[in-house]
Amino acid sequence: MTTFTPSNIAALIIAASFAAGLNVYATVLTLGLLAHAHWVVLPPGIEILGDWWVIGVSGAMFALEFVADKIPVFDMIWNALHTFIRVPVAALIAYQASAQLSPEMKLIAALAGGAIALLSHGSKTAVRAAVTASPEPLSNIALSTGEDVIAVGLTWLTTQHPWVAAAIATTLILCAIFAARWIVRILRRAWTRSPGAATNTSGR
Repeated sequence: MTTFTPSNIAALIIAASFAAGLNVYATVLTLGLLAHAHWVVLPPGIEILGDWWVIGVSGAMFALEFVADKIPVFDMIWNALHTFIRVPVAALIAYQASAQLSPEMKLIAALAGGAIALLSHGSKTAVRAAVTASPEPLSNIALSTGEDVIAVGLTWLTTQHPWVAAAIATTLILCAIFAARWIVRILRRAWTRSPGAATNTSGR
């Protein structure tokens, strides 16, 4: 049974926050099931995740998101609305998970958790915006399924090898930043070309 100590709570915050940015319900559900099965002892502040009512609600929402997140265009609306859910919940989990630390460290943990979730969520939304433009739905479904697998897998790994999971999450954060910048650059070029094309057409 894995037990989180003050020395590896930072790893939990990094990895779980990244996973929550992708799919907060999958993250909470995985932590809750593992805690309820006594495969992991969660930090005192978040042991409530192992209660059946939390598991039930997060499981139902995960099932709903599993479907909603795979519908082109609607998934963009869903993800936009979840900016106000994934980031605050990640910050709250980070804050509660660091209950054993000083008030200053708890605040830093909450800010870090929220920032990591925002980066993860933002990159997911940017990549999804690029993929949604494709007329076929298979790429959207494959991408969404991959995000679910990463969220569940990374959360599970956090409970077994916290610092390995944190290292993977950090690598994914860096990749997400570069991917988001690349997509933004492409969208800017497309936006710049559109007015030019309209000007040339009107000039004729």
